[in-house]
Amino acid sequence: MQVVLALLAMLPIAVVAVLLVGLRWPARRAMSITYFVCAALALWVWQVPLPEVAAATLNGVVIALSLVFIIFGAITLLNTLQESGGLHTIRTGFTNISPDRRVQVIIVAWLFGSFIEGAAGFGAPSAVAVPLLVGLGFPAMAAVMAGMIIQSSPVSFGAAGTPILVGVNTGLSNDPGVLEYIHQLGYQDMTVFLHMIGLKVALLHMLAGTFVPLIVVCMITRIYGPEKSFTAGLKAWKFALFAAFSMTVPYLLVARYLGPEFPSMLGGLVGLAIVITAARHHFLTPETEWDFAGKDSWDPQWTGLIEIGVDDVPDRKISLVRAWMPYMLVAVLLVITRLNFLPFKAFMQDFALVIPRLFDTQIGIKLAPLYLPGTIFLLAAGVTIFYHRMDRAAAVRAWRRSGWAAMQASLALIFTVPMVQVFINSGGGVSGYERMPIVLADGVAAFAGTA
Repeated sequence: MQVVLALLAMLPIAVVAVLLVGLRWPARRAMSITYFVCAALALWVWQVPLPEVAAATLNGVVIALSLVFIIFGAITLLNTLQESGGLHTIRTGFTNISPDRRVQVIIVAWLFGSFIEGAAGFGAPSAVAVPLLVGLGFPAMAAVMAGMIIQSSPVSFGAAGTPILVGVNTGLSNDPGVLEYIHQLGYQDMTVFLHMIGLKVALLHMLAGTFVPLIVVCMITRIYGPEKSFTAGLKAWKFALFAAFSMTVPYLLVARYLGPEFPSMLGGLVGLAIVITAARHHFLTPETEWDFAGKDSWDPQWTGLIEIGVDDVPDRKISLVRAWMPYMLVAVLLVITRLNFLPFKAFMQDFALVIPRLFDTQIGIKLAPLYLPGTIFLLAAGVTIFYHRMDRAAAVRAWRRSGWAAMQASLALIFTVPMVQVFINSGGGVSGYERMPIVLADGVAAFAGTA
């Protein structure tokens, strides 16, 4: 019976794998079917009461909407900078640092990509750092590969810590057993516990992230270099490790002292300042410069058939300081609204919609819109419009494009998050079975045995 239940608990995950990976359905279609599969299992196999499933679903919808709001704010700031010309200035600032492609990919993909992941998340590094590498002369496939590899370290703290503060938090906070366990461990509340989780996640990412820049340059030289060799990448090992620690050390310290909102954002920012200065003075950079072979010798699959433009906004002569100011404002506002000894955090958290027992169940809803990073992103975007002296048409284009992007993301999230909430709130049914995640975990443990 345990095996059958474990297989049934794994069914929603299997459906996702088949529809998304096997059949390559879009997420909005695949996740809607997955939600109904999960809800059917909860109602008819686990025999969870309908009000419980409805409460979990509605809670998931509220969480999804909060995620969409964060996405909208982050992408709006990015698109506003694109339209104002600020992003053009930021990109141009990277082009004259070093002609060595190994140095360029570390600075742009690893450091700038980490910063953008921390500030915006939700695929923004791919939208910003990858085209920048293409504009610098990288094969498109090499740029995409580099952008994907570096996501291993900053992704858990994307969009001001959303995966932990929203994902982990909402996954655990409605479970009485988890809350009891947290108190047994001596943690005062969920916020302190999430801080601890963020620190442990940052430590794991730091250990792995130490080698990510070196892996990136070695893959670039092995696959796309004229000599097809790891050796050319390994020659940059000093600079690669220096760049890794320049990001991961402040990343870990920020996780320890400030919390899960800031590791990727401030770690990437501090790393950029250190590594760009070092590269300009040729500190630990390779003795000989490395470049790709001529474009005529590139494999056509490296570039595809589409010519990628880096920027369609003319240079408006915005200074580097003015261009970076909106992200500096985001960092400052996030810090001062997360510090306990300042009054802003309590005010923003108290301004909230709270429903403690939805449909007379143990599931509650709490939504504090002012405390969501999306509010700060939108505030920074509004300031940018005036500070960069944007015309109305450019601002409208940025916000309209961002609204469309957020709406596209919502089509998948509006089913994905409720599915997850039903999945983790499937206990307490008439059948007497444990929640689906516990059943699945027990099944895996029984299959693995002492291994």
